[in-house]
Amino acid sequence: MQIKEYQNYHETQKHTSSDFPFNIYLCSIPQDFIQIPLHWHNEMELIVIKKGTGLVSVDLHTETVSSGDIVCILPGQLHSIEQKEQAHMEYENILLQPSMLISGEQDLCASQYILPLTAGKLSLERFITPDLSWHPEAARCIYEIDQLSDLHPDGYQLAVKGWLFQFLFTLITNQKSRDSASKATANSLLKLKTILGYVEAHYGESITIDQMAALTYYSKSHFMKFFKQHMGMGFTEYLNTYRLTIACHLLDSTEDTILDISVQSGFDSPSYFNRLFKRKYQMTPKNYRSRYKL
Repeated sequence: MQIKEYQNYHETQKHTSSDFPFNIYLCSIPQDFIQIPLHWHNEMELIVIKKGTGLVSVDLHTETVSSGDIVCILPGQLHSIEQKEQAHMEYENILLQPSMLISGEQDLCASQYILPLTAGKLSLERFITPDLSWHPEAARCIYEIDQLSDLHPDGYQLAVKGWLFQFLFTLITNQKSRDSASKATANSLLKLKTILGYVEAHYGESITIDQMAALTYYSKSHFMKFFKQHMGMGFTEYLNTYRLTIACHLLDSTEDTILDISVQSGFDSPSYFNRLFKRKYQMTPKNYRSRYKL
């Protein structure tokens, strides 16, 4: 997988192969990208912080993460990764299809643990930090998985599965007291997925607050209040941030002119695009494109 494919928040890119649906890759902020906008996918994801510090959000709950932290993201959960101020962060992504841990219809482990886990019916710790007493057990599983994935000994897939089971066992035996999300919270997340999905599909077109209010069956004022309450910013700011993220991807991955990129990203005015870009990244689009070129 190319890391830039992560730029679209609702990922449809397949991260794993069909015969062994498991993958690991390394990322860095801001060297690879400055942020990964809110997105979701059908895989389970583990974000393992190797160096530095950054911000990770899971279902709208944001934490500062640093070396040693492990973030557990279940299928379908909205999540994002961002640079914190001027800090750098290196982290590892582990992605897997939960189906690789299910052996069949009569699998007790699947019916009692894996399926409830992926459906969000088990209340697990999302941010596994070194101050938790059981962090060493979880970190040991990640270490062993990393070693196996680096060396690829014969039959390593068997051992990877074994350590994944051990990791889930550690999470489940240390699960938090039941605090299932309220119906209101679940409905809010569904609304947000609808809004963000529309932006992902139509960011290159004109998008108005009136359109988004109609999409969510809210009045204009209620939509603006709802969005800011849950996202921490107004819709116009979010839309511009998303478009700028797409522009960064295009600047890195294509030879298109900056004017063409501004239009493809949804900006009608090149001067407005340049002004917003410089305000957010403290450099022009031209400087951004050439920042790592000799």
